[in-house]
Amino acid sequence: MNKFEPESRSTANHHALSDEMVDEISHLPTTVMEVDTAPQPAKPPLTPAEVRTILISLLLTMFLAALDQTIVATALPTIGRQFSDVTNLSWVITAYLLASTAVAPVFGTLSDIYGRRVTIIIALALFMAGSVMCALAPNMLVLILGRGLQGLGGGGILPIVQTVISDVVTPRERGQYQAYFSGVWVAAGIGGPILGGLFAEHLHWSMIFWINIPLGVLALGMLLPNMKKIPVFHRMRKVDWLGGVLLMASALIFMLVLTWAGTKFSWASPTILLMLGAGAILAMAFIWHALRTAEPFLPLQILSGPVVPFAIAASGCAMGAMIGLTVHLPLYYEVVYGLTAAQAGLALIPVAAISVAGAAIAGRSMARARHYKRVPIAGAALAAVTALAMALATPLPLWALLTALGIFSVGLGTTFPVTVVSIQNAVARAQVGTATGAMNFFRALVASFTVAAFTTILLMALGTEITISGDHAGSAHAIAASDMVTAFRYVFEASAAMLALSALFLLLMEERVLAGPAKAAATELGE
Repeated sequence: MNKFEPESRSTANHHALSDEMVDEISHLPTTVMEVDTAPQPAKPPLTPAEVRTILISLLLTMFLAALDQTIVATALPTIGRQFSDVTNLSWVITAYLLASTAVAPVFGTLSDIYGRRVTIIIALALFMAGSVMCALAPNMLVLILGRGLQGLGGGGILPIVQTVISDVVTPRERGQYQAYFSGVWVAAGIGGPILGGLFAEHLHWSMIFWINIPLGVLALGMLLPNMKKIPVFHRMRKVDWLGGVLLMASALIFMLVLTWAGTKFSWASPTILLMLGAGAILAMAFIWHALRTAEPFLPLQILSGPVVPFAIAASGCAMGAMIGLTVHLPLYYEVVYGLTAAQAGLALIPVAAISVAGAAIAGRSMARARHYKRVPIAGAALAAVTALAMALATPLPLWALLTALGIFSVGLGTTFPVTVVSIQNAVARAQVGTATGAMNFFRALVASFTVAAFTTILLMALGTEITISGDHAGSAHAIAASDMVTAFRYVFEASAAMLALSALFLLLMEERVLAGPAKAAATELGE
């Protein structure tokens, strides 16, 4: 696949070609989005303005899902006081995370069967319906159920948006756009807590949910008129609902284990052991069923080969390290440096925000360089070395720690666009949604496992209970700074190990040729 002739780009009817030609053409640049039977290439149906509109609407859609994971946290104390229920507050967060993780592979697969347009409408509709339910909730139970409904929609938004990008942008160009979407998560991560606090303090906490309605309508209004022009790669087939149920049930149980183990229950408690056994049985039942079904919900062969498993593992390790540090660093800031909760939140910016720079560097290298793996391998290795240096040198002056975390974040961020694009580039067009959903699913599981592992490390090192969400003040007053420094040495070492594994998986991943022009990506947005 060294050259892409105009005639090849204007041919969209793959079914009449041989299997070899289908595989070659399946990842050609997608600037032409409809069947052209004329001997000469036709004009692309998607103009740069239409591509720009679609991408902006996708950014807005992604912002909805990202914002809802951060805007709620600062409003939780106000919600707890209104409902006179503090003990169940954590479920407002947990319900969303459980639902969104479990349905990620479901929406990815359904988008390959019924198409992107139908599934993005369903995902946004569920998300907005859950938002209304949360805003009107008369008690904590209804609020938690509404958050679960929101999670069903929010969990579908991410894989579908990433899949739609693959439909309109070539693999070589795609890495640059992934950096833009990383920026959306950063904006939501920084702006969400601020907006949530402002709404809860000066207006009403329900505004954190009402704001989703106009934003969702605007996203649909921008996206749907152009969705009909996006190329069709889905293939209608029978849905393996049994396999989907087994997969979701297993995921929910494992997520609950990772949420409760080490905090609500000990790892060796009968409850956790029983849940682990039930989750393992359901997982084995899913595998057994998938191996004996002609068209399983998640084809296991997608998770094999020289690209997909290594890309998922590399991305999961990087994401896990970033989320694990983001969750636990506020406690470290408060105990060791005496920062307030608000100051500790600002000190997280180097971890969350600067990763976008790394994603942008990797994305641009994919558009220009043939050996696009070199940047994320070097970046992950740099992050691992930086984390190890933090472990050996802590406690550092605050400015030095923030600088080190910025370097760590830049290196870590290089892994995300390369892994996403590599996975989508390695599978058949009709399975891009399934592969993207599976990637998000396993990445979320690894991130949850890492958070639980870091919590366990701190519990073992400190010998006392800690709080990893909401108000850290109770934990901060009970722990000596020297003990926290010692405990976080192990956390930084674990982060270094995670990034070293990420670099290793990237090294083992096959580097396949990316379709698309080498330096044309910037022109799509008029840059």
